[in-house]
Amino acid sequence: MKKIKIFSPATVSNVTCGFDILGFPIESFGDEMTISKSDNIGVRIAKVNGYPVPSDPKKNVASVSAEKLIRHLKPDCGFDIEIKKNIIPGSGIGSSGSNAAGSVFGINKLLGEPLTTKQLIKYAMTGEGVSSLTEHPDNVAPALLGGLVMVKSTEEENIISLPIPKDLFCFVINPKIEVKTSYSREILPSKVELSLMTKQVANFGSLVHALHTSNYNLLRSSLVDNVIEKHRKKLIPSFDKVKTKCLELGALGCSISGSGPSIFALTKGEGDANKINSEVSKIYKETNIDFSTYVSKVSSEGIKIIDSD
Repeated sequence: MKKIKIFSPATVSNVTCGFDILGFPIESFGDEMTISKSDNIGVRIAKVNGYPVPSDPKKNVASVSAEKLIRHLKPDCGFDIEIKKNIIPGSGIGSSGSNAAGSVFGINKLLGEPLTTKQLIKYAMTGEGVSSLTEHPDNVAPALLGGLVMVKSTEEENIISLPIPKDLFCFVINPKIEVKTSYSREILPSKVELSLMTKQVANFGSLVHALHTSNYNLLRSSLVDNVIEKHRKKLIPSFDKVKTKCLELGALGCSISGSGPSIFALTKGEGDANKINSEVSKIYKETNIDFSTYVSKVSSEGIKIIDSD
């Protein structure tokens, strides 16, 4: 192959109590990327359509991830990257992660897949460091692998795909305002009370067990964030009102996607997710802030090839 066109999904990360280690893709919404081999060594951002992102290869997450990968693989060619940017930067649904993961996925395919998909995660994380100043895996891992992914470390055996109960759906609302990941990390405390950490660990452990046993009642009591949400929700208009409505309408849990401003809710079945979509949309129409919403199964599929040549 000389050229590959891919779909790289938006992702929900943190998933309440899984800060920086847990995430899943949103079905059928994401960016498109075209990556072509070039006789010119190096990586270039050839074109960007849609929402603006840097064209400077030292500042674009896709090219930074790609550079890290090709320094390791040392191919005898370069690469040109085109991005159709559908995910708003700073949206909290993996805008940077989509591109960081997409570039390394595409280049690996063009070079005959010398690395496994799991091995690509640590290269994609390099790009995340450009936008958020930290290299976190909870967007790039589910974008690459699909499904609900927990990353204990970047060693392959510590990247774990968790089971997804068959009726698990998500609702996501993306207010069209930007919350910079770097700032949303700055406002987090450097120290956490031991009692809160104990609750967080208990919630995460019971969440994993609930996924393995499809125990929706346990899932409902586990989807609680005691550490991060209370600090970041201040950056999100009407967050408390949205969360209250989601839980009233039967959501298993509701919290901030990534660093915000997107908000997600998990439900048992598509019906509750659609009801939440209708009622939360009414709440946000009152704010006069433009927004998009998505209802999706918790997707088992990550980056997909659209076309190749």
